Amino acid sequence: MFIILMGVSGSGKTTVGKLMAKTLAWRFYEGDDFHPTANVEKMRRGEALTDEDRRPWLEALRAVIKAALEDDENSILACSALKRSYRTSLRVSEHVIFIHLAARPDVIQRRLQQRKEHFMNPSLIESQFATLETPPTGLTLDASLPPAVLVQQIRHTLKI
Repeated sequence: MFIILMGVSGSGKTTVGKLMAKTLAWRFYEGDDFHPTANVEKMRRGEALTDEDRRPWLEALRAVIKAALEDDENSILACSALKRSYRTSLRVSEHVIFIHLAARPDVIQRRLQQRKEHFMNPSLIESQFATLETPPTGLTLDASLPPAVLVQQIRHTLKI
């Protein structure tokens, strides 16, 4: 199984993903680690990424997902996956499950202002919400809940 925790920056993808991976003894991948340097610098400057900017990033993530599934490695990936087309690219098999961590913009803005040492410029949150194509189906959870509660909800729903 390959779980992708998706949502805007500051929704808790990494926090929940690391906790869940530790709890289950699964592999955790941080999607931000796969961005080319040019993308990181662009976001740091407060410039939104284009689909063309994201293409090599999505290709790298797709390769990681394929390799993990080929190795029967249960894994979790923290990845914004804001657009349906991005999720389509990442859904390499029926074993890829998307979980949307959703929260109101004011909650996310507060989190981003408190966050230290992350390249994502908080000024980009409006563009992230504008880009977000909410998944019509699948599991959507309230990202304002404590991470441990979210992990419990995911495990209960997926029976893992």
